Amino acid sequence: MPTLPPRGRGTASNPHNRFAPTRSETEDDGWYQEEAPPCRATEVRRETAKTVISRNQSPDVGFDRSINPYRGCEHGCIYCFARPSHAYWDLSPGIDFETRLIAKTNLAERLEEELSKPGYVPQPIALGINTDAYQPLEREQRLTRQALEILLRFRHPLHIITKGSLIVRDLDLLEELASLNLVSVAFSLTTLDNELKRIMEPRTAAPAARLRAMRTLHEHGVPVSALCAPMIPMINDSELESLLEAARDNGARSAGYVLLRLPLEIAELFEEWLQAHFPERAAHVMSLIRQSRGGKNYDSRFGARMRGEGVFADLLEKRFRLAVRRLGLNQRDYGGLDCSLFSVPRAQMSLF
Repeated sequence: MPTLPPRGRGTASNPHNRFAPTRSETEDDGWYQEEAPPCRATEVRRETAKTVISRNQSPDVGFDRSINPYRGCEHGCIYCFARPSHAYWDLSPGIDFETRLIAKTNLAERLEEELSKPGYVPQPIALGINTDAYQPLEREQRLTRQALEILLRFRHPLHIITKGSLIVRDLDLLEELASLNLVSVAFSLTTLDNELKRIMEPRTAAPAARLRAMRTLHEHGVPVSALCAPMIPMINDSELESLLEAARDNGARSAGYVLLRLPLEIAELFEEWLQAHFPERAAHVMSLIRQSRGGKNYDSRFGARMRGEGVFADLLEKRFRLAVRRLGLNQRDYGGLDCSLFSVPRAQMSLF
């Protein structure tokens, strides 16, 4: 049986990243040696970033630029599509991704510079897309709040996706941004079951806490939506309608979903997680995933990677469309965010 992860972590393993030039394997040489426990403490490194606005041309997402204050994520979601990005830092997508974090401590300075460049054309920025901008580390680093303060001063529109209830801390800024039609917030909802949440995404906010945060933002005029992502066959897909109904009851006006994605090292980590927590249905889960991905663990084609194909994927999409129509969760984009207010703040000229 696979080793269960330490409490509060998503995985117990630390596989080599795909760029590692060498690999080591443990061999029994006959001498007793106590095995070193996996790293559990969170380590934070400081990064001096050259740029903080990332660009993309993906037709599968509704934005062309994003800001990620942190690399790695303490939330520990086993399925996180950002895990493979840790390999670029010669770190493992496994427990390294959850415990060896990198903070872009000069984010505010770089963001102001990039927004102030001549010829910059504003479009909504997605905040915290690769890793959650409201993960626990944000309580002490406050990089996300700094970004919000700058975006408000520049009157720059933004979208936020989070699983963290810490977002309520910044209600003052979000409320002012919303009054100018400059912000929307999507809460990622995966389950209403606290025990499933604990093993699937251990350090995220509890389902009830996320819904309370959604309700609070809605009551203060901040437009909120729900993103049921990922939907995992035979793990949480049965909750789709319940998640959408809970979101509607707490102020959401639109919703989306994503079928589980398993690119690169995530497939190995996810299968190990299945064997540790759901051994009796692991084979069935992986069979349904491969049926939806052309017989493979993952299909990276644009247009297919978010939804999948085949009988299971088609049924999931039909269920989503019916539920959205029944619950009135089809009010898209709230009329769109306003890009016309953008302006570069001018420094007050000295009187001397």
